[in-house]
Amino acid sequence: MSSNPVAETVASLMPTARTELTELVAFQSVADFDQFPKSESEGAANWVADALRTEGFQDVALLDTPDGTQSVYGCLPGPEGAKTVLLYAHYDVQPPLDEAGWTTPPFELTERDGRWYGRGAADCKGGFIMHLLALRALKANGGVPVHVKVIAEGSEEQGTGGLERYAEEHPELLAADTIVIGDTGNFRVGLPTVTSTLRGMTMVRVRIDTLEGNLHSGQFGGAAPDALAALIRVLDSLRAKDGSTAVDGLAAHATWDGLAYDEEQFRQDAKVLDGVELIGSDAVADRLWARPAVTVLGIDCPPVVGATPSVQAGARALVSLRVPPGVDAAEATKLLQAHLEAHTPWGARVSTEQIGQGQPFSADTTSPAYTAMADAMAVAYPGQEMQYAGQGGSIPLCNTLAALYPQAEILLIGLSEPEARIHAVNESVSPEELERLSVAEALFLQNYAAN
Repeated sequence: MSSNPVAETVASLMPTARTELTELVAFQSVADFDQFPKSESEGAANWVADALRTEGFQDVALLDTPDGTQSVYGCLPGPEGAKTVLLYAHYDVQPPLDEAGWTTPPFELTERDGRWYGRGAADCKGGFIMHLLALRALKANGGVPVHVKVIAEGSEEQGTGGLERYAEEHPELLAADTIVIGDTGNFRVGLPTVTSTLRGMTMVRVRIDTLEGNLHSGQFGGAAPDALAALIRVLDSLRAKDGSTAVDGLAAHATWDGLAYDEEQFRQDAKVLDGVELIGSDAVADRLWARPAVTVLGIDCPPVVGATPSVQAGARALVSLRVPPGVDAAEATKLLQAHLEAHTPWGARVSTEQIGQGQPFSADTTSPAYTAMADAMAVAYPGQEMQYAGQGGSIPLCNTLAALYPQAEILLIGLSEPEARIHAVNESVSPEELERLSVAEALFLQNYAAN
């Protein structure tokens, strides 16, 4: 990174950043209180609130959102007449999945091979630390030139919409001229990237029942309808022969006209096993950023260990559907539910329940804020030009903010590049990316204030 006072300040703050991220990662802040204590999320929320107060934020508050979680808000006044920028991150995290698969404990930040490992290190506790570093660097170099609002969400990973509904009920709270969402990432390490589109998301729980109770498979198997077998058929119907998503009535042939994604590079990024084919057809970017994608997130059925010779009376699955820009998530939900019901065999009883939804998002990349960010990234990443990419994931709040504040510019940056392995075991963050993106965000705020 070229010599720059802001860059030098951020570099000097990196040891503090590591200490703070270690403290924040230690909270098991999974917003599923059937699996993890609510006190862990509350502890993380209080940590974030204390950090904002230490930085001089005013009106710091823990907002009780309608889904039973807390979002943390604070405001840092800038010069009179200055623009207002909202900085977003979330402190809740995905469950660690199989803890045995982690090389080091998931809630202990651990350095290995130049990266910091821990659940939430990149997604998105590191995003909150990025905001802190940027603001501290500005304070040390002439002050923060804009009014800053920070919102740290407590249930983004669950898709339960608590902050969205709170924002709709308090529309003045998050009003801003520009919004920086710190929850995406560079296309790869060292390549500065803003995310210009997000797929939306819907989650549906499907249940199939066929019998009053389980039956002996030797005595009744062959004629008794097996609910688990019925569920497997239903789930299989969601994909075409090539593995592409095939929900009845849902368009799945759109194309992506931005940054290309080399297929071999994707295989490396996704760690696809040798000899295993990718699913779907056409360009990888089309499949990731422009088309729907269905995933079976979980199935309730007997585990192999301890299984008995029984015909199953009932079975249940959780299905996720990623929805590309241009498709209404509510309509996609209806199509998914109708498909599940229509493809249930043998007259089995089927019920579906939607448990989460978020709309897709497209940004206006011609706005002045994007120019300010491109100039900032050119300094933070010497010799690199800012790229535009889509993201297969969803951030439901984006569309809520776009609807509430139609004049606001929305930029999406963050730490979740492919090596970060977010949502998987051994999630990590590159400290170099944390440093460079913190510099980029600080310079962006300076550039944006000067426009």
